[in-house]
Amino acid sequence: MKLMLKKTYILPIIILGVLMSCAQEKRPVRGETEFQRKINAEYKDVTTSPLKKQDRKHFEGLDFFRFDSTYIVKAHFKRTPEEQPFEMKTTTDRLPLYLKYGELTFRLKEQEFRLNIYQNQNLMHEEGYEDYLFLPFLDETNGLDSYGGGRYIDARIPKGNTMLIDFNSAYNPYCAYNDKYSCPIVPRENYLKLRIEAGVKAFKKH
Repeated sequence: MKLMLKKTYILPIIILGVLMSCAQEKRPVRGETEFQRKINAEYKDVTTSPLKKQDRKHFEGLDFFRFDSTYIVKAHFKRTPEEQPFEMKTTTDRLPLYLKYGELTFRLKEQEFRLNIYQNQNLMHEEGYEDYLFLPFLDETNGLDSYGGGRYIDARIPKGNTMLIDFNSAYNPYCAYNDKYSCPIVPRENYLKLRIEAGVKAFKKH
């Protein structure tokens, strides 16, 4: 009888332990915006994460600047059809072909800025990336609050002559997390003399 009572008590404890373990593994993904939750989920997943094993083991979420609608700007888009493809420098010897696709001019914090936007000449032939554009930039937070090598924003070819730039969706190159990757180096002409306090912050490695 005593043995049966012990088994009766032990079984619920084991079940509770398993449930608590599962609950810990399936913790909700952190982030205050859809972009933040999406990138955190991607970096947490072993099949899609650029993080090194030891960093992924302790990963709970990236650090972000607080979402600020000030950093969503409406830019004038000017196509630059006469440009020729060029080899963009990367953090390795790889030299992928890019094309300066257009120029974006906009006002932010009472200043006017211009950024070049690029098209990867190989990626454009892949399904789903036919209209993909690449917007890399440098700013005054680099090396302090954000990654020293600058950040990227994904974009699509606009239908008209305007484009929304959401700096809250700026993310780090994979090289910020793992030196096995080859990442495009942000062209110097895409330097913004301004603190862009939006998007992903610098990553603290373990």
